Amino acid sequence: MKLGIVTGRVISTHKVESFEGLKLLLVQPVDENLENAGDPIVAVDTIQAGTGNLIYYETSKEASRVLETLMNPCDAAIMGIVDELFVKNQK
Repeated sequence: MKLGIVTGRVISTHKVESFEGLKLLLVQPVDENLENAGDPIVAVDTIQAGTGNLIYYETSKEASRVLETLMNPCDAAIMGIVDELFVKNQK
């Protein structure tokens, strides 16, 4: 799983049927120090995350398994909201 921060919403007037009723959110991938770790992505929100939330998400085939429809084009899905992050000081 990967860490990200929700930075906004993606509004779409037409979606594939398997995405109906789901929000699409803009997510900035981050590392364990909350530094940017790549370009922003669009992820399907299955847990009611909001702007500013630190979340964990999955990509690829694993992301598509979150949705009820087995055959869907999901590339990234938000799996949970991070309540607390603790990183042991590495020296």
